[in-house]
Amino acid sequence: MTDLILKKGKERSLLRRHPWVYDTAVQKLTGKAVSGDTVRVCSYDGRFLAWAAYSKDSTLRARCWSFDESEQIDALWIETKIKKALIARQSLFARTSAVRVIFGEADQLPGLVVDRYGDWFVTQFQAAGVEAFRDVIADVLMSVPGIKGIFDRSDAATRHREGLAERVELLRGQEPPQEIEVVEDGVRYGVDVRKGHKTGFYIDQRENRFLAQRLAHEFKARTGRGMRALNCFCYTGGFSLALLAGGADEVISVDSSAEALAMAARNAARNGFDDSKAKWVQADVFEYLRKAREAGETFDLVILDPPKFASSHRHIDRAARAYKDINLNGLRLVTPGGDLLTFSCSGAMDVDLFQKVIAGAVIDSKREAWMIARLGAGADHPLMMTCPEGEYLKGLQLTLR
Repeated sequence: MTDLILKKGKERSLLRRHPWVYDTAVQKLTGKAVSGDTVRVCSYDGRFLAWAAYSKDSTLRARCWSFDESEQIDALWIETKIKKALIARQSLFARTSAVRVIFGEADQLPGLVVDRYGDWFVTQFQAAGVEAFRDVIADVLMSVPGIKGIFDRSDAATRHREGLAERVELLRGQEPPQEIEVVEDGVRYGVDVRKGHKTGFYIDQRENRFLAQRLAHEFKARTGRGMRALNCFCYTGGFSLALLAGGADEVISVDSSAEALAMAARNAARNGFDDSKAKWVQADVFEYLRKAREAGETFDLVILDPPKFASSHRHIDRAARAYKDINLNGLRLVTPGGDLLTFSCSGAMDVDLFQKVIAGAVIDSKREAWMIARLGAGADHPLMMTCPEGEYLKGLQLTLR
């Protein structure tokens, strides 16, 4: 077994069970190892710290499988972790057919994402370690009752950093249809697993879509009318459909992608929603918000769910300005008593910084606002408490006074 020896003092994060080892922490590698090999991570004085997957090309040089020296990282170990992850999500299928069944480090399978859409799994192998066990993982997943096939969407930027080529292909079983229909909290959505963002759908926003649906329902019960809502960066209409299901009278949905908007319209049709209540607008959201403000538009609810503005810590300042811009203009469109749901999926921006940016937007908007709740991903995206970097999605619910 090859040992990865750390520099003195660099063992502290692993002693706290943080699962990542950066290249700057490595003193030397004893023996030979290729990317994907399991190595024994040791402190400078030879103490065992973890079993980890080695990646020679990445600055994230090793991702830890286990901190238990007695464990053996093999096909049986991988199978056990997959089955444990599947069992942990089982209760979610009572309300949705779109579930993240494996969430990387949180499931001790670092770099692996597996989403289930109906009868298909969609995989993302984002690290060399899980890539080395690709066939083992595929075989275990295909053994799950009811699964017709596995489609691989290993095309994320992390593959390049790991020295891995992109893969977009059928991994096992039957080809999925052009659009897989899933049902979430009574709402039907079409998912394009071949070309859609991430694996085709923002599964992580499930609880927040349900919140939007509930807000629309409560608004109608309270006021006797359906709310007027604005959904920015709407993609294929996730929040928009939830609002219509909740009884909203008018939902304006804005996105720069004509293809995404076309699918959003198809999603509305598959639910039988009234066409007159849904307006799909192809536009740059930054520009749309400014024009809406100048036109004196107002909404009972504004949702801001932009794509990742900061891919690394180098982009934080630029991202903070972008988040402040859209939130400043979004806040000015909300009616008194209305709500703003605002999100960031930039892992490099932590919760505290995001809240500070939104607070700055509130101050500059000269509006009074209460923070009602902090928002995040659903239970199928658990946070490994020793790896706070896993909390990439964060959000706030604000009520304007």
